Amino acid sequence: MNTVLAAEAGGTTARNLTITLFLIFVAITLAITVWASRQTKTATDFYAGGRSFSGFQNGMAIGGDYMSAASFLGIAGIIALYGYDGFLYSIGFLVAWLVALLLVAELLRNSGRYTMADVLAFRMRQRPVRTAAAVSTITVSIFYLLAQMVGAGALVALLLGIKPGTTFLGMDADTAKVATIIMVGALMIIYVTVGGMKGTTYVQIVKAFLLMTGAVVMTLLVLAKYKFNLSSLLGDAAAASGKGSAFLEPGLRYGKEVAGDPTQTFYNKVDLLSLGIALVLGTAGLPHILIRFYTVPTARAARKSVLWAIGIIGAFYLLTLALGFGAAALVGGKAITAQDKAGNTAAPQLAEALGKDFFGGDLGGATLLAIIAAVAFATILAVVAGLTLASSSSLAHDFYANVIKDGQASERQEVTVARVSALVIGAVSIALSIYAQSLNVAFLVALAFAVAASGNLPAILYSLFWRRFNTSGAVWAIYGGLLAAVFLVFFSPVVSGAPTAMFPDHDWQWFPLSNPGIISIPFGFLCGWIGTLVSKEHDEEKYAELEVRALTGAGAH
Repeated sequence: MNTVLAAEAGGTTARNLTITLFLIFVAITLAITVWASRQTKTATDFYAGGRSFSGFQNGMAIGGDYMSAASFLGIAGIIALYGYDGFLYSIGFLVAWLVALLLVAELLRNSGRYTMADVLAFRMRQRPVRTAAAVSTITVSIFYLLAQMVGAGALVALLLGIKPGTTFLGMDADTAKVATIIMVGALMIIYVTVGGMKGTTYVQIVKAFLLMTGAVVMTLLVLAKYKFNLSSLLGDAAAASGKGSAFLEPGLRYGKEVAGDPTQTFYNKVDLLSLGIALVLGTAGLPHILIRFYTVPTARAARKSVLWAIGIIGAFYLLTLALGFGAAALVGGKAITAQDKAGNTAAPQLAEALGKDFFGGDLGGATLLAIIAAVAFATILAVVAGLTLASSSSLAHDFYANVIKDGQASERQEVTVARVSALVIGAVSIALSIYAQSLNVAFLVALAFAVAASGNLPAILYSLFWRRFNTSGAVWAIYGGLLAAVFLVFFSPVVSGAPTAMFPDHDWQWFPLSNPGIISIPFGFLCGWIGTLVSKEHDEEKYAELEVRALTGAGAH
């Protein structure tokens, strides 16, 4: 009886403490946003934060933008449930930064102004290229937004102690998740419409600091629990996972060998390769990451910010290994899937277990759970704000100002349209997220990476490095890669025909791979090449000017 009462007291404390910490964070970030709104006077302020951030500040903000709910909740969850195979995400997300640094960061900063399309449209016809870039940016951002919102819904059910059959304020678990998704959506719209890039960047810097601190503390507690003996940690994780030694070997989730079915085994291996390609190439095509390079004053600061980001992000992804295996060992696969089938709550559940061990019973567990959950919320809010800003900027700057108004829109009109766009994109994301709650958030982000690498990356690389590239090549590359990725995802086991699909009760899938990257990325490059060759348009002088700008920064805004 006493144990039950203590557990209930711990749960109530966690609930109250989490709500308090979350409200404090929201209050601080809203104050930052209101302060930033007073500094936001021009379009440059709204889109690029006045280009006033240092390399270190921007590196922190990139880290804050990149270390999303997928990183903290999704990767820890996949490692906790599938062991070795979950590690693929940690490696893929990190290696992707090297592609962004070597091929894109500095050149983009030098040759663009506010959005990805500024580079693509520099030597081409504005209207078709900017329209295609706006469509692509919004599609990628919505895929990515889904992941963050789903993470928020899963978190809240855990924090408020809502399990099947229990309620909070009259809401059951499903209703509470939907209410959370709507609340997160409303907050992200406020951040973007009020604070613009300046407010969003400061929110991301605060969040990066909180997330790194939380991850370091939890990692140290996991290692202390095992007296810094990694071997016994991995042994316990394998034993508690229920999968034995297979937990520490490849093939539990990806590249599975299916006895007596060579075709399915082949598809599984190809799916693994497809996921790896999408993860590594995706970052260099993500619109919300690309626009971060415009917030620094010089190309040197852009390089510096990427180096800082690699350091911060690299350290964080190493920590996710300890969090994932720690959750497997101390919480166990059954307890994780009982709370959330996709494993998105593994890290907060680990925090609760560590709190009980180190800080005295249920109250200690409740306290650490509350702190880590508030950090995860901060993570979600910061990332959704960055995504919404990227897509609303593209709609306003690329589509409204340069396509509809043909470059004649005033800065005031542009910023107003960006704010209205944020509202619309937020509403669409909220509606879609409600249907995507059964999917793992790291997996959803991998889909966003595949779409970005298929549509945006071919157009960006061709534009920067291929003299012959032209308008029809850019439009073909973006639409070809984008449509191929979205089409294949729609007919894959992700959307229908599987128990974990978006629509598990329907079955129209025929494409065997969960990630389309291995087909859609080469298809995007092929479309760009064919599109270029079928058009006679060719502007040597403009390419030479772009090359000088990209390499030297001459004439950069």
